Amino acid sequence: MTAPVFVVDQLGGTGGEFVLDGPEGRHAVSVKRLQPGETVVLTDGAGRWAECAVVAAEGKDRLVVRPGAVTEEPEPAPRITVVQALPKGDRGELAVETMTEVGVDGIVPWQAARCITQWKGERGLKALGKWRATAREAGKQSRRVRFPEIADAATTKQVAALLAKADFAAVLHSDFEHAGAPLATAELPSRGEIVLVVGPEGGVAKDELALFEEAGAKAYFMGPTVMRTSTAGTAAAALLLGRTGRWS
Repeated sequence: MTAPVFVVDQLGGTGGEFVLDGPEGRHAVSVKRLQPGETVVLTDGAGRWAECAVVAAEGKDRLVVRPGAVTEEPEPAPRITVVQALPKGDRGELAVETMTEVGVDGIVPWQAARCITQWKGERGLKALGKWRATAREAGKQSRRVRFPEIADAATTKQVAALLAKADFAAVLHSDFEHAGAPLATAELPSRGEIVLVVGPEGGVAKDELALFEEAGAKAYFMGPTVMRTSTAGTAAAALLLGRTGRWS
């Protein structure tokens, strides 16, 4: 297992000492109970990271470390973005958490026609903040140094524009009467952008699907069963990560 990961706003150069304080320092000292001689990883969450030796733990929220060389993790190829229709309750955070753990690179909240949940005004901003906080915490927990980007909520037209620019565009569709292909046998690019659309519990509406197919996406299914919207994106992403070699 790799060393525990903590997030900093900016990584400096090699040498000297660095103080990790605030909520991250409190977690390191009071929760993880790190001691001198142990190793931690500091990251900006955007791919830059440094392995650091713990020098001292002070009080309840100050960890003094000595950073090693700063390294930048290469951009993943192909990049995988999931357009996630808004689930009910806290299932949105569950979907973000598990997709982050498996390795998704971007998540786009989508206000689909059949979504019961509505992101409007302050409520929408608060919900988006929760998704971003969840991605950050799940990124640390899963020892990532490049966290998924959580975009602003998108309209159906904005999703269609995203699909039109993708190197591979797929819509997970549970209507087995609609022509579709198994995602497990789809021809995937070795680089570029994969965009996967996960519809709401009620499924993707016909006019939405038509717009997405007009933009170049195709309908796919993953098997004989129907998954919940909070599960489907994680399962599909895992399938794609394995098939593209990113898990090799």
